[in-house]
Amino acid sequence: MKFNLNQLLRLFGLGLIASTPVSLLAQVPDIPYKASDALSGFPSDIYLGEAAGVARNSAGEIFVYTRTGNPTITLGTSRAVSHGGARLFQFDANGFYMREIGQDTYGALYAQQVRVDSEDNIWTVDQMSGQVIRFNPAGQITMVMSRKPEAMPVPERPFTEPANNGVGREGESFQGPTDVTWDSDGNFYVADGIRNARIAKYDPNGKWVMNWGSYGSGQGQFNVVHGIAIDRNDNLYVADYNNERIEVFDTMGNFKRQLTGFGHPMAICITPGPNQVMYVSNSNAPDNLDVGGEIYKMRLDGTIIGKFGTAGKKIGDFGTVNAIDCQQENNLLVGELGNWRVQRVELQH
Repeated sequence: MKFNLNQLLRLFGLGLIASTPVSLLAQVPDIPYKASDALSGFPSDIYLGEAAGVARNSAGEIFVYTRTGNPTITLGTSRAVSHGGARLFQFDANGFYMREIGQDTYGALYAQQVRVDSEDNIWTVDQMSGQVIRFNPAGQITMVMSRKPEAMPVPERPFTEPANNGVGREGESFQGPTDVTWDSDGNFYVADGIRNARIAKYDPNGKWVMNWGSYGSGQGQFNVVHGIAIDRNDNLYVADYNNERIEVFDTMGNFKRQLTGFGHPMAICITPGPNQVMYVSNSNAPDNLDVGGEIYKMRLDGTIIGKFGTAGKKIGDFGTVNAIDCQQENNLLVGELGNWRVQRVELQH
């Protein structure tokens, strides 16, 4: 009689969840690291909330999109949010506060991510308003994707299944966007992954090109997309959180392969340059510090180089990592939802 690995482990009282990747059983090296609070110099009337997004421009200046501010909620037969609740801050390369960008922006409601493109434009992704907004380096709005309803019901959690079980409609109309990235031709891709289950592609001028994806666990399907990233060869990496994998596609949405072995991927980041590596966070749930929390460093073929960190509160621990900036391979910025901070992490290997 033949047994697979999980069956043998169950026979010896070491049962695993059937879906646990075999690669998790291998010993992953721990990467030594130093961590510090990355930000300072806040004015007395400004505080950082949940650090949903963090990114650096070509000068090393830091941008943080945070869940803070003053959301306006109407009360009556039902609760509805109309505006406010997210702010975009800029810091110098050393993490000292410089300014706020886009104060009281109409679409800044529930921060989800911030990215900086090759021309130093700053892109914010807002989950609740359903908008992706581009600011130029001077802080002026130069593109708005999707339209925010005048007011939205406060969404219930946890989300068990996308409200739109499929690829979503053509064009914009995002329903819980989470991330944005660009290919070498300037086309950009939006992960519309919370209440839709799709990747939407646009040309450099913001014109819709195509969608792909649907709700599920098969090839090309998603169950909550939290992050996307693209490599120098225009391969698109999609963090499929609840399916515990990263799916890899070409720029036309053709499935190429999947990567596993790092738990629930939330934040992902690919380094620049010719020898690229990827960082992936196995992000713990905000109310659970007993599982996950570590960040993996891996090659783009899925080979895990090592890991660092664990869930917790002190500096060097991580609380629901939603963003990683890896502009410098061994000098990272890590944005946390659970601990309301950005840490600078220096890898020592």
